[in-house]
Amino acid sequence: MRPMRVLLGALLCGAVIGAPVFAPADEVPYIQTPSNVVDAMLAIAEVGPKDYLVDLGSGDGRIVIAAAKQYGARGLGIDYDQSLIAESRVNAARAGVSDRVRFLQQDIFLADFHDATVVTMYLLPEVNLEIRPQILFGLRPGTRVVSHDWDMGDWESDRRMVVPAPEKIVG
Repeated sequence: MRPMRVLLGALLCGAVIGAPVFAPADEVPYIQTPSNVVDAMLAIAEVGPKDYLVDLGSGDGRIVIAAAKQYGARGLGIDYDQSLIAESRVNAARAGVSDRVRFLQQDIFLADFHDATVVTMYLLPEVNLEIRPQILFGLRPGTRVVSHDWDMGDWESDRRMVVPAPEKIVG
């Protein structure tokens, strides 16, 4: 394996069911990442204005939008659900960050995110393992990876954080 400094923070918020983004939206639940978890994910990744954050399974765009609005980062959100992509674009316009973010309706396994300096994701454990080769061999050394709720199997994280999320809801 080639050397790579990757930050993997598993932000554990209790047992919940994640949604694989490659399945049709009507077959899996969409679970919003609570704002305090978004803040923790961006903090653990040390997002800054020079970063290009890619969120795999971006849902309503909240992580990408927060990275742009709070830290001046550029961002890309990728999700399978076209209605969530449309909602993300509206949310980005409402937040005034449309010039720094994009949202694509796409299968994450076919997506090109090799330019990312930060990758965030809220997927299922088996999906994390399936996307892991793209992360390990497709990203540049130094890319930070933050996973909400689930780890990457035997790939040890640099840091872990537990964030209470009592308001987590399925939408």
